Amino acid sequence: MKILGLIPARGGSKGIPGKNIKLLGGKPLLEYTVEAAKASKLLSRVILSSDDKEIIAVAKQLNLEVAFIRPSDLAQDNTPSIEVVKQALKFFEENGEKFDAVCLLQVTTPFRKNELIDSAIGKFIKGNFDSLISVREVPAEYNPHWVFEEKEGSLRISTGENEIISRRQELPKAYHRDGAIYITRTSVILQNNSLYGKNLGLIDTTGSPYVNIDEPADWKSAEELLKK
Repeated sequence: MKILGLIPARGGSKGIPGKNIKLLGGKPLLEYTVEAAKASKLLSRVILSSDDKEIIAVAKQLNLEVAFIRPSDLAQDNTPSIEVVKQALKFFEENGEKFDAVCLLQVTTPFRKNELIDSAIGKFIKGNFDSLISVREVPAEYNPHWVFEEKEGSLRISTGENEIISRRQELPKAYHRDGAIYITRTSVILQNNSLYGKNLGLIDTTGSPYVNIDEPADWKSAEELLKK
């Protein structure tokens, strides 16, 4: 299967200015994802999608392919990831190259390893999934079976059940996206305009070092993880 590794990194971060190339542990944040992606054995090609000259310059220093410069209208705060992916696929199709799937690797989750990427791709292929995402287990206190919604002044279980599950041991496992890996078939991306197919697989990263960097507090957490 031919899979495009796509690393999106736009300029103009507001929460942490210059986040994508800011030094973390002595190297640009971007470099962590580049190293993992380039070490993958199952990604057919790995590229950067960016609008920013400084980010592009750093990427080239890291020997990351920059096949195109992302249009500025696809580098806004509210630009959906799906549009960035579609633009990359369109670029390659116009240049005579097609991919069976795209593996989206966000710079803000720097601690995923190449082994995780390849394990995810292997599971994606073996399970014949439409898409696959990396997830982490939700702590029991946030499990949807123990979460309530207010309706007309009263609390209702968010799952719609009438009786609450009383014992933690009886709770079914629940997961949240961790943002580290998204793999989606090209057909799903182009036909459904989505990164999520009906047959959605998962790879569980619970227990592995993790941070999703969005705010300064997240950056501090990343630095603490590196110290450990």
